[in-house]
Amino acid sequence: MEGESKKLASVSNLVTVFENSRTPGAASRVCKLEIEHCHPGCRHPPPAEPWKEPNLGETFEGSEPRTVSRRYLSSLKNKLSSGAWRKSCQPGTHPGPGMQEPEEKKIVQELLETEKAYVARLHLLDQVFFQELLREARGSKAFPEDVVRLIFSNISSIYQFHAQFFLPELQRRLDDWTATPRIGDVIQKLAPFLKMYSEYVKNFERAVELLATWTDKSAPFQEVITRIQSSEASGSLTLQHHMLEPVQRIPRYELLLKEYVQKLPAQAPDRADAQKALDMIFSAAQHSNAAITEMERLQDLWDVYQRLGLEDDIVDPSNTLLREGPVLKISFRRSDPMERYLFLFNNMLLYCIPKVIQVGAQFQVRTRIDVAGMKVRELTDAEFPHSFLVSGKQRTLELQARSQEEMISWIQACQAAIDQIEKRNETFKAAVQGPEGDTQEQELQSEELGLRAPQWVRDKMVTMCMRCREPFNALTRRRHHCRACGYVVCAKCSDYRAELKYDDNRPNRVCFHCYTFLTGNVLPEDKEDKRRGILEKGSATGSEESLMCSFLQLVGDKWGKNGPRGWCVIPRDDPLVLYVYAAPQDMRAHTSVPLLGYQVTAGTQADPRVFQLQQSGQLYTFKAETEELRDRWVKAMERAASGWSPRGPNDGDLSD
Repeated sequence: MEGESKKLASVSNLVTVFENSRTPGAASRVCKLEIEHCHPGCRHPPPAEPWKEPNLGETFEGSEPRTVSRRYLSSLKNKLSSGAWRKSCQPGTHPGPGMQEPEEKKIVQELLETEKAYVARLHLLDQVFFQELLREARGSKAFPEDVVRLIFSNISSIYQFHAQFFLPELQRRLDDWTATPRIGDVIQKLAPFLKMYSEYVKNFERAVELLATWTDKSAPFQEVITRIQSSEASGSLTLQHHMLEPVQRIPRYELLLKEYVQKLPAQAPDRADAQKALDMIFSAAQHSNAAITEMERLQDLWDVYQRLGLEDDIVDPSNTLLREGPVLKISFRRSDPMERYLFLFNNMLLYCIPKVIQVGAQFQVRTRIDVAGMKVRELTDAEFPHSFLVSGKQRTLELQARSQEEMISWIQACQAAIDQIEKRNETFKAAVQGPEGDTQEQELQSEELGLRAPQWVRDKMVTMCMRCREPFNALTRRRHHCRACGYVVCAKCSDYRAELKYDDNRPNRVCFHCYTFLTGNVLPEDKEDKRRGILEKGSATGSEESLMCSFLQLVGDKWGKNGPRGWCVIPRDDPLVLYVYAAPQDMRAHTSVPLLGYQVTAGTQADPRVFQLQQSGQLYTFKAETEELRDRWVKAMERAASGWSPRGPNDGDLSD
């Protein structure tokens, strides 16, 4: 029992040494500790306030605090500093030969020893650091008392709970272990109070920031902390280190109790209670983890808020950051994509531009797209792989990821946010991505015109107005975009303005088709659409319902000196004619070749990708990108030249 008494007094002696280090005559008191170690019946004199030691002697029934040697105290301090909480402690009384204590009792002894050390840390935080800083704040007025209270949060409640209830209950149960070998009922009774840790954990990040701020700002504040940290009771550890102990304590309870349950025999009377206590500890740990998660979420929001230049009404505490990262913006005018940055929240997508001079803010918000009503899907674009479309009420963006995996991750994150919004609000329709490989209609449905931003057709995809089919040029007929449907049109066809709801009902440039739909006004006769000519077959429609289509190089003087590349299509509804377009989205072909009766010859040895069409002095030379594509075109043209036509919708392309 002598060893048990020494362990029982370890917490008191840790604080006693701290008192000796700050008061006159410390050296003589240290010597007195050594003397009292040889006379266990002697008490040491009570310390002066507020450095009062935890009154554990009164708490434990029939036990009195006894001093310990410097060697034992040094060992305890090393254990606290190294964080070796899980090391098994030697029992206070050594069993004689042939006697072996059960494993579950050793774990309870370890729990008690770590609890004593933990209460000593709490005493140091609450009764020393907290009280000394409060006294300095009241006396010198160098820093506010509220700052001190915010730093230590509810540490006083946590300390009182452990020192007055949890630790005494564990000590009594271990002292009476022979008659009552169980701790499950004790932990069940006290575990619900561990949920008070949530408040401390949630405040921890803010407390550390306040501590760092006022340490630099106030010399008296720093002097008090430095004086206590340099004392022997602090173990050469900083205040931040001590403040971290309550954050880590509940997970350690869970580990020890889980090990205790595993060591219990199958028929042990404490097994059911211990398992239930473990579940309650797990629940308390979940509360602590939830507080940590909430703290991390708010910290992420604050980081985004700073990187955006502290712009108002952008980051709200109710938001959750889901994903962020760089992307490339596919421009409808420029050939090379531009670097952009996305922040995806649970309710909005921020489309940002990186700042060249990053003084304060790193990004500038260019567009905010609400997740409600947003759609996202993959784009099939050979020129820009890993691209995807984000279509919202405010704007539609064509974006390119750095890899296929990154593109899929962005699409999944956006779709998850969309689905979550739609679960909360049943007024929005499900934004379901189309099946993989299925070509979707790029233009908006008529009922969506003006309600959401359209996907703009890129300038280089067309060479003529998509409404009047007149070719563009740099001087008299320039390119414009309809803000309702996204078509590339000339100035004459877009000389109309209509209010668009997605742009807060502001008037925008629209084409005459969208103008008549949105306003209900009838166009003047001189602006009505002209009758379509023989070449006015849209390439987009022909490509989607074609027997064969791809880019081909147009070779020879017939096409010009530069040998341009053309979009060649054999439509399903006109299977004996080859249409050549300048771009895939053009509404009118610049050349049509009736294939019936033509001879098709394959390429020469000089360039096997070349093939020709020849008939009565007419010669057309083409060059495919690959030999496989050349073979498909040769077969398709041979079948068309022989007069073959598809009999039904299930017939494949002409090269099959």
